[in-house]
Amino acid sequence: MAKIAARRGSDLTGKVDDFDWSVEAAVLERYGRGARAREAGLCCPTSYDPACLEKLPREILEKDYGCGDPSRHVGEGERVLDLGSGAGKVCYILAQKVGPKGSVTGADFNDEMLAVARKYQAEMARKLGHANTRFVKARIQDLALDLERVDLWLDANPVSSSSGLHALEAECNRLRREEPLIADETIDVVVSNCVLNLVAPRDRLHLFQEIHRVLRRGGRAVISDIVCDREPEPAIRKDPELWSGCIAGAFREEALLEMFEEAGFHGIEILERSERPWKVVEGVDFRSLTVRAYKGKEGPCIDDGQAVIYRGPWKEVRDDDGHVFVRGRRAPVCRKTHDILTNPAGPYAGEVLPVGPLPGPQDATGQCGSGCC
Repeated sequence: MAKIAARRGSDLTGKVDDFDWSVEAAVLERYGRGARAREAGLCCPTSYDPACLEKLPREILEKDYGCGDPSRHVGEGERVLDLGSGAGKVCYILAQKVGPKGSVTGADFNDEMLAVARKYQAEMARKLGHANTRFVKARIQDLALDLERVDLWLDANPVSSSSGLHALEAECNRLRREEPLIADETIDVVVSNCVLNLVAPRDRLHLFQEIHRVLRRGGRAVISDIVCDREPEPAIRKDPELWSGCIAGAFREEALLEMFEEAGFHGIEILERSERPWKVVEGVDFRSLTVRAYKGKEGPCIDDGQAVIYRGPWKEVRDDDGHVFVRGRRAPVCRKTHDILTNPAGPYAGEVLPVGPLPGPQDATGQCGSGCC
């Protein structure tokens, strides 16, 4: 029944892809082993701030499986969600960075990993002088559904018929609607460390939509993951063991950024890219990539006389909404785009100069004045 409980309500009675389920089973089994004993093959070399590691228990340090350090891009007082938090290493690093005014939520669907992370919550709270972490059971592509609540419901209502399946589906939908585990727009930063590649193909678009949903307007995602330089052979993609080993499910490098774009993010940029591949499999390079993307370009396009000048050095650039900015040329923009481009804490800080429009009619072709938003 765990397989049924894990699915989104819209999928509960739909066709099941056997490969997708074999992927999830392989991931659960392998990371369950990784919670019991260290699995060196599940991670690539990653450096963290040594000062943040001093207080961490040895068990958590030994059972860390990641490919980057998104925590270095998080600041004091922020509300952070770690997708696929595992044994809790990144969460406990984040707990130090956000301080007592911030909060850290780790989401994972592996019971054994959650048990390791939770075991040290009281100890870490004493060491840090504040308790600001929690660990929840959820699939990262369905963050509204609290799987521990589903487990309790199943204990009281075992499913043995189609009517029972219907009742389970109704309860899952009720929990998402009335008691969402992670509510809309409640997170400042979503981070993840080598986990998105483990999600089955059918759920990937929904995964990025969920990241977008839980972030507040102006919030951001900072994701470290394994990418490949070209498409592997189908035999690699269809191997559950290679999938659980962060190989078969790796995004193509450009495809990872495109997924953020498709989900509605802007200011998408590569923060770090490992110079050497972590592994080479049948001529395909697999390496670590850290990407940052922002939420907040939604909303009406209202022209109230704003304009910007792109400073350079490129002759011209184009943003995610198709606006073309020519170096040194005044460009009319709507208030929404103006605020995004000139936000000192945003991805375009320092790239443009805010200016008033020239008197008289303006050529707004391709700009916000043409209603492109």
